[in-house]
Amino acid sequence: MKIVIAIDSLKGSLSSMEAGNAIKEGVLKVSPEAQVLVKPLADGGEGTTEALSEGLGGEMVQVEVHGPMDVPVTAAYGWIRESKTAVMEMAAAAGITLVGKEKQPLHATTYGVGEMIRDAVKRGCRSFVIGIGGSATNDCGIGMLTALGFEFLDASGNPVGIDADALKDVARIRTDHVMPELEECSFRVACDVTNPLCGPNGATFIYGPQKGVTEEMKEKLDQDLGHFAEVTKRCLNADCADMEGAGAAGGLGYAFMAYLKADLRPGIDLVLEAVDMDEAMKGADLVFTGEGRLDHQTAMGKAPVGIAALAKKHGAAVIAFAGSVADGAEACNEKGIDAYFPILRQVVTLDEAMEPQTARRNMIKTAEQVMRLVRAVKK
Repeated sequence: MKIVIAIDSLKGSLSSMEAGNAIKEGVLKVSPEAQVLVKPLADGGEGTTEALSEGLGGEMVQVEVHGPMDVPVTAAYGWIRESKTAVMEMAAAAGITLVGKEKQPLHATTYGVGEMIRDAVKRGCRSFVIGIGGSATNDCGIGMLTALGFEFLDASGNPVGIDADALKDVARIRTDHVMPELEECSFRVACDVTNPLCGPNGATFIYGPQKGVTEEMKEKLDQDLGHFAEVTKRCLNADCADMEGAGAAGGLGYAFMAYLKADLRPGIDLVLEAVDMDEAMKGADLVFTGEGRLDHQTAMGKAPVGIAALAKKHGAAVIAFAGSVADGAEACNEKGIDAYFPILRQVVTLDEAMEPQTARRNMIKTAEQVMRLVRAVKK
């Protein structure tokens, strides 16, 4: 029997690979002859860097960069030496959690994201997988691009700033000092929104308020992003403002497409491709997946449902495990998950349930009992 295990992390308890290996241990207690393959799983958001780095044999690299408010922060990204791949989350350098209660959307910058990319390029990286969720910025990526060597000048030929407040002043763009290695690099960006850059459904109007954009700021800031896109179109012949995802992360999606020729993809699709999940599923009889909490939101496109859809394409049965199961989780059964099981074995406090050793033990024992059921049915 071939079994594929791909489970999202149980946040605060087990990483994706730790949870997967615990399931494997339970499975092998019952079926030691089974061919068991454990793959990392994430949805392109928080935890993707750690999951892919660990699952693909990489290492975590720490680098000091400028945070969103120009204060130094230590950002981490995954470096997979064998494939010259870097796995990053923009939130590590410019995330909403890195700013205080007094958000300043006109001055928040993505400069640190560019510094992370620059560091990876210098290490030899030529392939990037980047998640852009959780941003604190609305700077259209001008900060990131400046860190990579693009020069944005005003009408007098002077450099403008590196934040949203500088967008209105951009008149010319110079590329003389852009990192030449970028021509050799490919960028795959995890993006689960389809908003254009500007307009009522664009970056500023839809996502700006959560970053501190007030009603009074919206119209002018939206116009500033449009102005930046027009100058980009004129100087670089790049017209991406209306493309799906351009409005993601305060226009960072636009910057990736217009300046770095990035491919924006739904997070789960990008992750499944990165770990070659389709190939792993070939010939699989049974697939185990899951996440920390299964509920109706899981069925709306989260990682376990993405795994289930791929498993069904290959004719495999799908079983999900979760730290907890909420009302509405039955919607998962309509999305390819044949059955799901909570791993809790007795009444405990939340802190006790989330303790890594306890979670691992519960995962092993639950997987073992489910596997016993599978074997009994197949006799």
